[in-house]
Amino acid sequence: MLIMKELFGMFLTFAKIGATTFGGGYAMLPMFQRELADKRGWVTEEEIFDYYAISGCTPGVIAVNVATLTGHHLRGFLGALFGPLGVIFPSLVIITLIAALLTGFGGNQYVLHALAGVRVAVCALVAVYLWKMIKKGVRDIITLVIFTAALAIAVFLPVSPVYIVAGAGALGVILSFILPMKKEDETE
Repeated sequence: MLIMKELFGMFLTFAKIGATTFGGGYAMLPMFQRELADKRGWVTEEEIFDYYAISGCTPGVIAVNVATLTGHHLRGFLGALFGPLGVIFPSLVIITLIAALLTGFGGNQYVLHALAGVRVAVCALVAVYLWKMIKKGVRDIITLVIFTAALAIAVFLPVSPVYIVAGAGALGVILSFILPMKKEDETE
């Protein structure tokens, strides 16, 4: 019975995140951090960033993947079910309502302006938390080189993100062997 109470609490927490955050997975990062790390202590800020990194590399919706990883971390298989169900439930309800309402109000100028305002606010939130992720992720010369290379490729070349992520992983492994050896050679 206690496990069901915990699972239902997890479902409600993720439902709150899903219901109060707009703009997709990256826009949800502040809410995940506040609810899961700061308020409840279920995961650390570092774990959330790791879950985001993994979720960005795997197929599917980032928020659902983060909820799955967090749920699994907390309660195993059942947590991996209840977490994502909580995140998607409000979206299903809200999208159904919006679809019903937008058919009548889709061309309304007030609705269009409201959506434009939401888009800009989401961009600001994403920018703030991307900056936090950069500060946490870029810790040394290896991660700085990988970040710079990945950013340059993503901005200037038509390369699939899958190849960028796979290449960054491979480069991280290669550089972790090469750069420490260089430092040892310099000290001799």
